[in-house]
Amino acid sequence: MTAAHLPSDGGLDDRVPFLARLESEDRAALLALGNDLEFIPRATLLHQNEPSAHILLILHGWTKVTASAANGYQALLALRGPGDIIGESAVLTGRARSATVTALAPVKAKAVEYEKFRGFLARSPDASFQLLGLTADRMRATDQRRLEFASLSVRERFAVLLLDLARTHGRRTDEGIEVAVPLSKQELAGAVGASREMVQRLLKDLREREVVLTGRRALVILRPDVLRRIARSGATRATDGAPP
Repeated sequence: MTAAHLPSDGGLDDRVPFLARLESEDRAALLALGNDLEFIPRATLLHQNEPSAHILLILHGWTKVTASAANGYQALLALRGPGDIIGESAVLTGRARSATVTALAPVKAKAVEYEKFRGFLARSPDASFQLLGLTADRMRATDQRRLEFASLSVRERFAVLLLDLARTHGRRTDEGIEVAVPLSKQELAGAVGASREMVQRLLKDLREREVVLTGRRALVILRPDVLRRIARSGATRATDGAPP
């Protein structure tokens, strides 16, 4: 299997991870401050609303970042993988964690305590600027996603999401482009602001049209061109000023 290469469809998670932004000396110095941790699939790495004590640097594996509303609805905010830093906002502000981070596959990470991380940033202005740049990139991606999704129907948002997953986490197989991170229907729903039942109906329609194949936590995209047409129909409508 090889990585899938698709042209950009306005993907929202194509920023360079934190460790890759650092000079090799800074990267080695930061990793030396951490303690090795391992997590099994579906284990929780960080809990929403818990006190902040450390940041995590992901070395291997993928995680999901989610936030729960008061009514119990859970939104999928992002996927974080190798080279990413998580928990840094809470540590730097001293506030409770704003989201939960859960392993989607076996994860290896480094945990760096609050004081050690602050000291590292104080000694390395370049690393501080890189962290600031990463924060700005994440905020811009969030704003872009909110703006784009505001003009799209759930069906169109779902097509955009599948294209984004194929571009950033897809790998070529004999059947098509397999999304390499295992996401449940509930997690897909949380990414597009829909119900699980709605996502189930959308997947059923796409399966019947032979656009996707689905299995237990497996998703293969057979016809990305069809998904592009669905996604672009919303953008065209918004440009023309027609009602959604």
